[in-house]
Parts: sequence; structure tokens; C-alpha cells
Amino acid sequence: MRLLLAEDDPLLGDGLRAGLRQQGFVVDWVRDGEAAERELRAAPYAAAVLDLGLPRLDGLEVLARARAAGCTVPVLVLTARDAVPDRIRGLDGGADDYVVKPVDLFELGARLRALVRRAHGQAQEQLVWQDVVLDPAARRVTQAGVEVPLSGREFDLLALLMRHQGRVQSREQLEDQLYAWGQEVESNAIEVHVHHLRRKLGAGLIETVRGVGYRVPKV
Repeated sequence: MRLLLAEDDPLLGDGLRAGLRQQGFVVDWVRDGEAAERELRAAPYAAAVLDLGLPRLDGLEVLARARAAGCTVPVLVLTARDAVPDRIRGLDGGADDYVVKPVDLFELGARLRALVRRAHGQAQEQLVWQDVVLDPAARRVTQAGVEVPLSGREFDLLALLMRHQGRVQSREQLEDQLYAWGQEVESNAIEVHVHHLRRKLGAGLIETVRGVGYRVPKV
């Protein structure tokens, strides 16, 4: 599960990243608000941990801009601002949870897993490419109305590529999304899953961009 961590304090950020990695999260760490907004809008994260007191762009403004741009990533605000009005502003501003520092790392991990579970339990828009329809909530794929059985990893890989149609995803990006930190991954694992998806759903569904990665072409 890939997370975005936005925290400007180097000691705290390093500790949070290490603690979350120990719990199996893949963590991308940025240290200012502009980078946080850019990453939230561009990368496919399962959830984000956002400090409010960020340089360059305040965390509340990051959140407001991301939500205005249609970003639906679950966001947990982690901040030293413990006053009730601050909590209300954060939650009303689009945060899904609000936690005051200091926080136990295992509680933080549990809260993030709960956020992701709730997000996955919500109605999610179906992803469509020609006659292939992927239903994220039901974890079901059909082609021309006929269900196509996929393994869990094949489904997750296809969902990632269909969610970002037209954009190339490198093998490293896909591995970060599909495998837990520290999990041993065969060097050709992504290639094998792509091969199986092409065999089941047709060779035209996933394009190889030589030397870069894979993409589902825009229809």
C-alpha cells in the first residue's frame, strides 16, 4: 500500500517513514506544500498523511486545492494544532481523519488502514476501456458482458493501468503499488502478469513503451 507523507520536520518525517515501512507501507516523503499538492494530484496513492504547518504552501491550502481538482485520496491530517476550531477546519476542508502529534505509530498505521478500507467500501466509478469493464467495488472484470476471471494481482495491476489510461507506469511504480515494502518480488513478475492479462483480455489492452513501462491506451 503506497502512502504520501508530507512532513517538513526531518527527524519526525524520518521516524514516521521508518515506522510505517515496518508495517508494510510504501512511503513517498515530501517536505513542502507545493510538492505535496503536486504528488497528490499526479500519483496513485492509497492514502496520504498531511502536516498542516508546511513551508511554501499551508497544509489546509494543499488539501483545498487537491479536493477542488477532484483528488479523492483519503487524507489523514497529522498536526500539532490541537484546538477544536483547527480540527473543524481540517475536517470541513476535506480531511478524512485528524490526529494530533505525538501519535503512536501503530495507531497511525491502524487509522490509515481503516481510511483505505472505508474508501474501498464506497461506491466507485467503473473503469471502461472499449468492451472491458472493471468494477473496483465488486472486484469484477467483464469483456463484452462476460466475466473474465483474474487473480488478485492481475486485477490490481489492471485497475492501476486503467485508472491512469494514457499514462505510462514504470515497472518500479507498479511494483511499489502491488507489493509491500520488503516483500521479495521476482524480477519478471510484472511482465508475467501483463502477459496473462493480454492472453485473457486481448493484446491491445496493455501497450509496452519500450524502456519506460506499460500503459492502457486512451480510447
